[in-house]
Amino acid sequence: MAVYQAKNFDHLLGTPGFSDQLLKNHFTLYQGYVTNTNKLIEELSAMTKEGKAGTPAYAELKRRFGWEFNGMRLHELYFENMTKEKVDFPEGSSLFKKIIQDFGSFEVWEKDFKATGAMRGIGWAALYYDPVADKLFNTWINEHDVGHLSTCSIILIMDVFEHAYMIDYGLKRADYIEAFFKAIDWKVVLNRYENVKTK
Repeated sequence: MAVYQAKNFDHLLGTPGFSDQLLKNHFTLYQGYVTNTNKLIEELSAMTKEGKAGTPAYAELKRRFGWEFNGMRLHELYFENMTKEKVDFPEGSSLFKKIIQDFGSFEVWEKDFKATGAMRGIGWAALYYDPVADKLFNTWINEHDVGHLSTCSIILIMDVFEHAYMIDYGLKRADYIEAFFKAIDWKVVLNRYENVKTK
């Protein structure tokens, strides 16, 4: 029995700025991460039982696990913070006030987040909340498993691997970022923030 089941995000089909072909390809790629995460759990367990835990093959699969698992989870967070129905950022909300407190204005935060996503290379742009310092950070996550802020929570995530936009936008990543911002489900983002703030 698989530990993880792929979630269905077909409700995003028809999102303005995202062709169905792009989204379906992206869903298939995500499903691959779920499949590989389950395979690695089984293979690593079998190798441990067979006394192969000290082998180079075991070590490489163990290292691979974080990449596959994060590939699965980051895509879930990404699709979950998107909507095909326009959702305005609730001004006056706790998150809106926190963004102004930490960045000076919503516009400065948005400019910084978009600049993070526009950086050269493949990866993710994330808005993290650090409960220790009570501070928000826009952060670059390289690949899936490098660049995470330990003990911090992801509030908003944007995929900037080429597969997230090239079918529709070619090399025009900035245009994809603009389309993504119009598809953000700010209710989900706000709920994430409020949930971690109350812990």
